[in-house]
Amino acid sequence: MDRVEIRSRKEVDFLVRRFYDQVRKNELLGPIFNGVVKDWDTHLVHLSDFWEMILLQTGPGAGKFNPVKVHRTVDAEVDNSIEQAHFGNWLELWFGTIDRYFEGEVAAYAKEHARRMAHMLFMRIWEARER
Repeated sequence: MDRVEIRSRKEVDFLVRRFYDQVRKNELLGPIFNGVVKDWDTHLVHLSDFWEMILLQTGPGAGKFNPVKVHRTVDAEVDNSIEQAHFGNWLELWFGTIDRYFEGEVAAYAKEHARRMAHMLFMRIWEARER
């Protein structure tokens, strides 16, 4: 398959679905995601909405998403077991999916934004834990 640029919702949705196909089967991430996500069809639409907003500045608009709150809730649901390695594994799969199917400026931005977001989310999860 030739690599293409991310230009529309179609490519964003393709990216999100290919990526989460891998996440769901992943030894480290699969148990967490499959244990928390009850309706994958709806969840994938929400994730595509989020990434469309981030990558293309189109879609449902700002304010609809609170990734910090969601990830803190998930961490609590899995007994505060999310570690930095989970985010590293997530990034590895994300980068691999992008590199397999996409090229260009938006693809590069998708990787950079994910890297920054993973760092920030892990730090916010860590801060929220009772010590």
